[in-house]
Order: sequence, then structure tokens, then C-alpha cells
Amino acid sequence: MRSRVTLVLAITAVVLGGVLLVPAAYARLASDDSGGGGGGGTSSVAAPAPAPPPPPTLAAGPVSVSFKGEFFSWALLDRKTGKVSGSPNMTATSSTESMIKAWIVSDYLRQLGNKEPSAGMKELARVAIVDSNDGAANKVYAAAGGSYKASSSSIPDPVIQRAIKICGLTDTKRGNVKPYTGFWSFTRMSPRDAVRVGDCIADGKAAGQKWTKWVLDQMSKVKGTTAAKDQRPSSGGGRWGIIDGLPKSITAQGPVSIKNGWTPIYGDGNWHVNCLAVTGKWSLAVMLRYPIRSGLDYGAKVCASVATQLVTPQPGAALKVPQQPVGKL
Repeated sequence: MRSRVTLVLAITAVVLGGVLLVPAAYARLASDDSGGGGGGGTSSVAAPAPAPPPPPTLAAGPVSVSFKGEFFSWALLDRKTGKVSGSPNMTATSSTESMIKAWIVSDYLRQLGNKEPSAGMKELARVAIVDSNDGAANKVYAAAGGSYKASSSSIPDPVIQRAIKICGLTDTKRGNVKPYTGFWSFTRMSPRDAVRVGDCIADGKAAGQKWTKWVLDQMSKVKGTTAAKDQRPSSGGGRWGIIDGLPKSITAQGPVSIKNGWTPIYGDGNWHVNCLAVTGKWSLAVMLRYPIRSGLDYGAKVCASVATQLVTPQPGAALKVPQQPVGKL
């Protein structure tokens, strides 16, 4: 009897000992597997560094400008998605003025294909953009197949017809302001179509593979200010507007190609001012008509204000600092 009790007690001790020993052994095994090398220490994995925020760009958003004039309209094209946003009247039209010179030069060069123009014609194409030279633009326009033949027809000449077809324009039509009917500068275009032209130039459809980089380069080298010393009867300084409204955080990303248009000599008593800028990410156009007495600098500031307000993210946004209206005139 005693031996049986002794046996039972022995078996019970073994079972209990196993129950007590197994967790301890498991703990030792877990400690051994935890890591690497001696001392029985624990290891940790560093949390991944947060991804840096995307660089600033222009994106659709509200724009508030205290504008005093007859016509104010703007449009922004996201070149990645193709989406166009803008003011409620972004399909309304105004005269293009010299803004369209970038298309005229592109149209001429695309027709050359891989051929080189003469040195003289290449220089005319260059100054038509960089100095906004009207005489040079007229000669390039003629070489591209343009015609000044007066007509009451609303059908554009071949140069503008090609812009409509190649760039997918929907609002553009021939200008019909006597005695300027048929002149390229009187072509009626909306901001929505203007940003399409900017995109068309940047993506290579306008000037073709050989000449696209050259055209964009000339547009990035546009010279001169709104000051009287930089303005001449048939050419003038055109480096103002949108480019002035962009922070260094955007301009430092790469060249901004621009082409403005401006004329004060209409019978309607208005400045006709247009601003176009394009980068690898976006195309922006602002088109204005306002009283001549306000001066060219007024229009330049409106264009700059629109660009500044579309910068995303806005400077200081991460700090949640209340933003004041930008560019009030």
C-alpha cells in the first residue's frame, strides 16, 4: 500500500514538474530566438521615416481678385490628369494678342520636320517669342501659311485652323474687328483653349519632336518688364504676370515657359492683357480687358495674383495659419 502511494506521489510530482518546467523552457527558447548574439538582449525595428511632402505646385482652388474691368477669366490644366478648372466664364473669349505667337512659331517649325530653317528665319522665330517682336511674328506667320486676307467669315486661317485641330480647341474663332479682320492677334480664344495650347506646345504636338524643347526654351527666356523703357511700338518686355506670382519653391523645380499678350490700342478703351505659363505639371492662362488708364502693370499684377492663390500647399498651410486674401488690387 505504501509503495502504491509512493508511486502515485512520484507520478504527480513529475506531471506537476512538467507543467512548471515547460513554460520556463519556452521562455528560455523565446529569449534565445529573440536575437542575435549574446547577452540575451532584446532588439527593436526603427519606425520608417515619414515620406517627404510633395513639392509645391499649382492646383485647382478658389481665386479672389478685386478686379475692375470688363473681362476677367482664368483656367488651369493639370497636365497629368488633363482636367481643366477655372473661373465660371473660362469658356468665354477675348483677343489673343501676342500670346498666340508661341503657337505661330511652333506651327512653322513643326512643318519643317527635321529640316533646319535658315539662320534668318530661326532668328525671327526666336525674337517673335523672346522679344514679342510683331514684325518677326508676321514673317513667321506668313511662312507657316497664314493669311491676312480680310473676310467677314468667322472661319480662321490655316494657321489657326491647325491649332484648333491639333490642340483640340473648342472655343477659338477668327477675330472680326475692322479694320483688323484676319490678323492673328485678333483671334478669339478662351482661357480654357489657351491652357490647351500651352499643353499642346509642352507635349510636343505643336512643334514636333525636333523643335519642342527649343520653343519651350525660348519661352523660358522671355525678356523685359512692364516698365516704359521696355515697351516699344511693335515689340516689348513680356516677362511679368504669372511668373511673378510663383514662389521660388516652384520656379526652382525647372524652367517655366511663358508667353504674354498685351495691347492698349483698341477702340473699346481697354487694355487686352493675356498671360500664359506652362511647366511639366500644369498650364495656366489668365485673360483680361480693363480700362487703359489702369496701365499694363495692373494686368500683370492680376495674373500674378491668380498664380499665387493657386499655389498648393500655400506657404504656412502646415502651421494652420489663417490665410489672408492674396493679390487684392
